[in-house]
Amino acid sequence: MSYSNKDLVAFRIHKAKETFRDAQLLLEAMRWDSAANRLYYASFYMVSAYMAKQEIRVTTHSGIKSRFNQELIKTGKIEKELGVAFNKLFAMRQDADYEDFEEIDEKAIQPMAAQVQKLLDQLEKLLQD
Repeated sequence: MSYSNKDLVAFRIHKAKETFRDAQLLLEAMRWDSAANRLYYASFYMVSAYMAKQEIRVTTHSGIKSRFNQELIKTGKIEKELGVAFNKLFAMRQDADYEDFEEIDEKAIQPMAAQVQKLLDQLEKLLQD
């Protein structure tokens, strides 16, 4: 079965929202490492949706991070503070998932949920334009 670019964008938006809801549940359960992972991926999926709509093909996490900064932060389409949050989540997720004895604490992750919600909202608005 063949999917259109519009289908891909819609799928990634859905995936971002679903993953954000998962992150909220993990925050409520005080599962900080897993919440960091899900918050990062919620952001990643929405940034991926934006890239797909622009027909920018990116295949790696580092590539998404780089193009996010280039296409959205440097152009002023997304607030700089949200770029900082996305980059911070990228690092937190890397540490939580791949570094031994590295754990995310509540103080570090709790404020990120509001930043991710703001990022998702701003990106979704851009995707509707």
